[in-house]
Amino acid sequence: QVQLVESGGGLVQPGGSLRLSCAASGSIVSFKVMGWYRQAAGKERELVAQITRADATDASTEYAGSVKGRFTISGDNAKNTWYLEMTSLEPDDTAVYYCYSRLTVRANWPSEEAYWGLGTQVTVSS
Repeated sequence: QVQLVESGGGLVQPGGSLRLSCAASGSIVSFKVMGWYRQAAGKERELVAQITRADATDASTEYAGSVKGRFTISGDNAKNTWYLEMTSLEPDDTAVYYCYSRLTVRANWPSEEAYWGLGTQVTVSS
């Protein structure tokens, strides 16, 4: 069974920085997508950033327009972990941040499955 566990959320002042981590565990063969979504109170869940792997050496990144230039997503396949480096944080960044992945597990290879973490709260406030 695959589990995604986020860490690194918290309270930060406007203009500050935070680094979120997502650690995946289980019999994972490969990752197709490593991503971050967020959901602010009263709003729908939205994509923040994701890495999509075409193959072992080719990957592309995608960012929401509102975070481009401020947030950076990175992944470490060897550690089954990915990160979201958030800088110049704004009150509008306040939300629960969820890590997301499409991946292949050993038992169901080569099918891909989607998994979500439980979320970590990020609050940007003075």
